Amino acid sequence: MQMQHKRYSLSLESSAQQNNVIKTAKVMKMKKLVLTACLLGASFAALADAKSDCRAAAGSYLTGTVVSGPTFASGQMLNGVELSHTHVRLRADQDGRTYDVAMDNVYAYGYDYAGEDVPSPLNTIQRGDRLQLCGQLYTSGVGIHWVHPNCGAQPTSRQPNGWVKKIYSDGTVSDNYEANTEYCQLWQ
Repeated sequence: MQMQHKRYSLSLESSAQQNNVIKTAKVMKMKKLVLTACLLGASFAALADAKSDCRAAAGSYLTGTVVSGPTFASGQMLNGVELSHTHVRLRADQDGRTYDVAMDNVYAYGYDYAGEDVPSPLNTIQRGDRLQLCGQLYTSGVGIHWVHPNCGAQPTSRQPNGWVKKIYSDGTVSDNYEANTEYCQLWQ
């Protein structure tokens, strides 16, 4: 009789331990869900802040997925400096349309070494990457340009203080890929 009693208490202990394990697993799962929700909330808040920052910089704000590019486009010369561009095509989150994105190569840090190629870091943009853009929408056609700094001038809708940033899978964003101001003296 005592043996049966011991077995019964052992099975109760096992059952209680199992319940504790299940409760602990549920608590851990809830903590993960709460953490995920917080991270998503922070990501959305960061994107909302970026939209406000772009509005303050007199720009138009787009986010989306790169569907093609980058490609190099030659440009005219200004004081011995070629004003070439890099183009990508981006499907915008805002309206689902595909935008031509024209990035001025002189604002990319790798411009001096690129020659007739897409400069770094623009050459790291790939199909499937997500970008955050602030710039000026094309007045004709579907596209955006002026996605670079305005060299310290007061931002206007014709000359916003723009940027190109990569959005990582965790919702964080890179530094501005178009932040080099070395050639600002060309327009001053």
